[in-house]
Amino acid sequence: MTVRSVDTRISTNARFTIECAGGLPEGLSPHLCVKGYFGETSRPYAYLGGPEARFYATLAEPTGVRTLRGHYAGASLETGAGVFITEDIITDGGAFLDALSPYSVDQAAESLSEFARLHAFGWGLPNAVRAPWLAPRIDTYFQHRGQDTIQSNFDGPVGVDVAPEARDAARLATAQRTLASSPEGAGWTIIHGDAHVGNVFLAGDGHPALVDWQLVQRNFWGIDVGYHVASTISTEDREKAERDPLRHYLAELRAHGIDAPAWDDAWNAYRIGTVYGFFMWGITVIVQPEIVRVLLQRLSAAVAAHDGFAAVGV
Repeated sequence: MTVRSVDTRISTNARFTIECAGGLPEGLSPHLCVKGYFGETSRPYAYLGGPEARFYATLAEPTGVRTLRGHYAGASLETGAGVFITEDIITDGGAFLDALSPYSVDQAAESLSEFARLHAFGWGLPNAVRAPWLAPRIDTYFQHRGQDTIQSNFDGPVGVDVAPEARDAARLATAQRTLASSPEGAGWTIIHGDAHVGNVFLAGDGHPALVDWQLVQRNFWGIDVGYHVASTISTEDREKAERDPLRHYLAELRAHGIDAPAWDDAWNAYRIGTVYGFFMWGITVIVQPEIVRVLLQRLSAAVAAHDGFAAVGV
């Protein structure tokens, strides 16, 4: 085994190449990537690895969603920690994205097709998504960060472009707690849970796929969709055409046999999703500041434009 790169933030991602005596097993690429939570800094977050590993082990194939091709995934019942090995998409011409990557309205619609595929699989919460490890867990986000972190971000360099109408850390934290207390109901399904542009990669064929499943859970579909659109495209593009990706998503749901929500309900769900995404980046600290700044600007602008707080009920 030859290690080619190691990226450590909260999780550790290591790219490596293997050689096998007698040659590689059929179907196995020599270029792989392992992800886990190693070391003292990552240890408090090791529980995030369990759901992601279980997703790759049990749901990636049945859902049919475009994601990394997994070769091994394991999770500990005792600690909740998980580790998994996937293909290395970079060696095949793929690329991981972030908020500084160009992403068009058409691309956002295409990646929403994958969310529609995922959501259709869990729509109505069949037994396949009733496992305890998929329980709603928005409330757990407050275990590490909350209103104080949001206020610090708003007051610091990453918060200079936050929309004035949305610059209310207490209200944002209250909105997230309100979402966390919402009971199961119409539109609940399996969601990705962290649907920003940095959790999209372009495969070698140029088509988008989804990655980073730490927050996969049962919850409301609008959380993924509003968050995704408002984070992936620029504010200017969103203001011109944000309804088009949402219409595309609803059409994709119908294509998968789901009785999609009516437009007014879908639009309200979209508004809610922008608030969830705004909170997620309000509590973010271990990411390049320029990325946090861009996403706080985009998501706050969407919340302000559509009175997202009112959609949540705060």
